[in-house]
Amino acid sequence: MKKLLLICLLISLSTLAFAQDKKPVRLSSAQPESLGIKSEILTKIDSVARMAIAQKATPGCVVLVLKNGKIAFQKAYGHMRYDKQEPVTPETIYDLASVTKISATTVSVMKLYEEGKLDLEKTLGDYLPWTRNSDKTQLKIKDILLHEAGLVSFIPFYKETLDASGKPKAGFYKSKPDAVYSVRVGEGMYMKKNYMDTLYQKIITSRLGPRHKYVYSDNDFIFLGKIVEQVSGMPLDTYVTQTFYKPLNMATTGFKPLERFNVNNIAPTEVERYFRLKEIRGDVHDPGAAMFGGVAGHAGLFSSAADLAKLYQLLLNGGELEGIRLFKKSTIDYFTSYQTSVSRRGLGFDKPEKDNRYRKDPYPSKKVSLSTYGHTGFTGTCVWTDPKRQLVYIFLSNRVHPDSSNKLGQLGIRGAIQDIVYQSIEN
Repeated sequence: MKKLLLICLLISLSTLAFAQDKKPVRLSSAQPESLGIKSEILTKIDSVARMAIAQKATPGCVVLVLKNGKIAFQKAYGHMRYDKQEPVTPETIYDLASVTKISATTVSVMKLYEEGKLDLEKTLGDYLPWTRNSDKTQLKIKDILLHEAGLVSFIPFYKETLDASGKPKAGFYKSKPDAVYSVRVGEGMYMKKNYMDTLYQKIITSRLGPRHKYVYSDNDFIFLGKIVEQVSGMPLDTYVTQTFYKPLNMATTGFKPLERFNVNNIAPTEVERYFRLKEIRGDVHDPGAAMFGGVAGHAGLFSSAADLAKLYQLLLNGGELEGIRLFKKSTIDYFTSYQTSVSRRGLGFDKPEKDNRYRKDPYPSKKVSLSTYGHTGFTGTCVWTDPKRQLVYIFLSNRVHPDSSNKLGQLGIRGAIQDIVYQSIEN
């Protein structure tokens, strides 16, 4: 008995020693000048951010800049709402909207591709049996990643659950969950679980356009999220957490943040007047993703800026961060490079326009290199990684509060701040 207790004690001590040796992944900060950045130019970001808030383009935001693997700039501006009761902090958690497409779904596809479990030349029908009796079965995975499969841009699933006055029809939702109504779409609003099958059927029966024509589509990534689940054998949120976020100590990054954080840590999004009829806070802003239970391939991910930065620094490093390797560099190079003559897209990733330097409306900024990759999000977010400059730029906001106005886009706030970042390097 004493021998058994001694063995257990030794095992416990060795486990504790291992846990102490394994330091959590953190991004360290450095003075801008040590990274070749002029801090006096970076301070111009303050005036752009404050102008955006004054113009009511967003009630607040967080800006983060990584250079050469170090945090050169990280600052929070404004408040959660225009009532100025809750200030934004660098740790504020935001709804990433379509940044989900690359930060959850695309990296998952990359991982499964690298492991030889997913072939981009195969079709939906090869991976999703329930698509086989439709005209979607032959859609190629690579075309879906490029938004060239012919799928419609989006489907307003919620509309068929509302009556003529815009209120939910009887039978679709309940105010409290039970065995039948278990899908949370918002606070005090739970959908019938079996209605999700109807949502997938709506995509299956939707109009199919010509292939090899660029049409940006949420439906592409809804399918890709389901493929990740089918191939991995796990729900999408479980797979990305276990594969990426936990190893990188991305504590705030994940779907359904209300299950892990106090609501006060999360920026509210729209005061929605057309579906859930209340302020959305901690539930995904996108109505379609909400009807999929807050977990979908196109939207639903939440994060703080510093945690999100870890994933993109890993990609910038060629797949490794602080001794943790998740990708081969060749996989990253393949997915983040231009892959089509039809658009500016990489595989899953958005990229600058190929003729960016000659355009009157350069995207995402006039100074980015063509090796840059990233994505924007409807809620007022973006992440852009520039391998040539060893640069990661992240902008998080809730510009949709309270009413989804797009002053942030009209004023070009994200691009203007990105221009300042490049100016601080060049001068």
